[in-house]
Amino acid sequence: MEHLHAGDIMVPLDLYPHIPYWFTIRQAIAEMESAEIETNGRRSIPRVVLVFDETYRLMGFIRRRDVLHGLLPGYLLEDTDKEIREAYDIHVDPHLSEVFETQGEDIKELSNRPVSSVMHPIVHSVQHDDTLLKVVQELVVNNVYMLPVMKEGKIVGVVRTLDVLHAVAKLVL
Repeated sequence: MEHLHAGDIMVPLDLYPHIPYWFTIRQAIAEMESAEIETNGRRSIPRVVLVFDETYRLMGFIRRRDVLHGLLPGYLLEDTDKEIREAYDIHVDPHLSEVFETQGEDIKELSNRPVSSVMHPIVHSVQHDDTLLKVVQELVVNNVYMLPVMKEGKIVGVVRTLDVLHAVAKLVL
């Protein structure tokens, strides 16, 4: 695995979906719905959209489940008033979703929230010249399925578990 590097298997940044932090959840959904990545003759839909600031500095990412989380009204979220729920042993009733559909906050209104309200910061990355083994280690040890690939302090692409598995398959099959 020492002959391949992150730069050899990454999806270049210009082919990977990314948006500015001030975009709305609705705009993130549109980006996710239209994004399709083709690598090695295979097409896939990204799990993650990258989020950048005004200076094109990578700030974080938003996953599909983060988008869905951002569309739930507060009363349906398990982490709302956690201390009160624990003190009184209160659990969120999933049937409250019926109230949401008829009387609750409008999902379209919630989709106007900025993606920065549901995004996660980027914590781990790899360098363009890191070996495939190093990439595998970073993915496994940090329990992530995507890593930004950096070169000279700037993001140049993304390596996904899908890309890594494909590269490993070529070596072992």
